[in-house]
Amino acid sequence: MTILAIILLILLGLLLLLLEFAVVPGVTIAGIGGLALLIGAVYMAFANYGVLPGIVTLAFVLIAAPALVYRFFRSKSGKVMVLDTLVDGRIDNIDKEKIRAGDTGITLGRLAPSGKVKVNGEVVEAQSTGSYINHNTEIRVIRILSNKIIVEPINK
Repeated sequence: MTILAIILLILLGLLLLLLEFAVVPGVTIAGIGGLALLIGAVYMAFANYGVLPGIVTLAFVLIAAPALVYRFFRSKSGKVMVLDTLVDGRIDNIDKEKIRAGDTGITLGRLAPSGKVKVNGEVVEAQSTGSYINHNTEIRVIRILSNKIIVEPINK
């Protein structure tokens, strides 16, 4: 009966650990419970059967738990749960030869405080110096950052 209890504790512990990694990530009751069941199974093996069966049980648990988690995440259903897409987006950098500080342009939409502007035929992301700038307002480039320009309205 004790061997059956040890086997059940190991199976339940492995199931809870798998549940922890697959369904409810983080440190939750499932992970703590699974770890407690595995420790309990190893303790019962040492207490009831001696050192050699206890070491065998400990070795089995130390090999089976990581192998089960590894095998699960390599399986088809495990791969569905893991984000494996590569983010390959990039930021368009401003060509500093086409747009320079002091150049003028026009807003393509309202800058509140960011939006699109057209300067020297180039449409780029811009940010105002703090105030809102309405659509079709003439602007002047104050500063050029790597991915946007800082502009101010031209007061006539």
